[in-house]
Amino acid sequence: MGTSSAARAFIGSFTTAGGHGITAAAVDEETGALTPLGASAAVLNPSFLAPSPDGTVLYAVGESAQGTAAAFDISGALPRRLGEAVPVGGAGPTHLALAAGHLVTANYDSGSVTVLPVRPDGSLGPAASVLEHRGSGPDPDRQQGPHAHQVLADPSGRWVVSVDLGSDSVRVCELAPDTGVLRPHSETALRPGSGPRHLAFHPGGRYAYVLNELAPTLAVCRWDAGAGTFEPLGERPVVEDGASGEAHPSEVVVADDGRFLWAAIRGQDSIAVLALDATGEKPVLVATVDCGGHWPRDLTLDPSGRRLYVSNERSGDVTWFDIDAATGIPTPAGSIAAPAASCVVFC
Repeated sequence: MGTSSAARAFIGSFTTAGGHGITAAAVDEETGALTPLGASAAVLNPSFLAPSPDGTVLYAVGESAQGTAAAFDISGALPRRLGEAVPVGGAGPTHLALAAGHLVTANYDSGSVTVLPVRPDGSLGPAASVLEHRGSGPDPDRQQGPHAHQVLADPSGRWVVSVDLGSDSVRVCELAPDTGVLRPHSETALRPGSGPRHLAFHPGGRYAYVLNELAPTLAVCRWDAGAGTFEPLGERPVVEDGASGEAHPSEVVVADDGRFLWAAIRGQDSIAVLALDATGEKPVLVATVDCGGHWPRDLTLDPSGRRLYVSNERSGDVTWFDIDAATGIPTPAGSIAAPAASCVVFC
């Protein structure tokens, strides 16, 4: 695990559920403790955040029917919005990522992916393209149409990957840096009804792990960066045999050294700990621990790789854990109130 740390964290939240918007917090580098410094509610429901590579600009989705994205200058004490929030041309954006000089959003309600140009000052320009997903799944309540839930760049930086819960699929696209146009390249079908939500790559770059929301499993895929294709290899459980009650996995993260994987499980209110073999092909569930609150929406590793931060949406807190370097098992280390918390990022 790494040794670097970060001086500040930013917490996203749902303002329509009592959240403060984007909360800036100081990070104690010795203990990992967060101390809130103040908040900005300049965007409605900034449910997911992503910092620029140089850590001077923070990007946020505005998760609402008229979805938006916004840029914030974070060189000062508190986030300051750069220009107006920009419409994404889609509904309910839940995730975003930087790729090829653009900001890309996954729009859950409309089942689409939007590309916004990033200007030299870090602010956002009007949407350059909107790619509409197609497809559905067998779940009559959740899969009547496509629902793009996550978007990210692959480790090579060549491809943009989107995970669609509604169509049980993962799509790979090329993003033209000059025009901002997304061109579909490949689509991988996963098990019908599994409801893929988020994906994380193994640091070796050959495997990816797709966390399923509608079934508490982790789909393991082989990733070919040259061809831009995924090959599903099977699924692994992320809850213990015989576990009772609902289980809706939300987020998956992988250790920088590739030895462990963690998944947040809503309903069970737990963190699943999976050990990875030397190749990364065979995750094995080794433990589950209490998440420290209710309805863990997001799970984040700090830059040092020694701590996990859980955004417990319904109990309104962010709880952090020290990770045992030998076993990968997290131990509670502290918590702060954070109403309607949805994510934590570090700068």
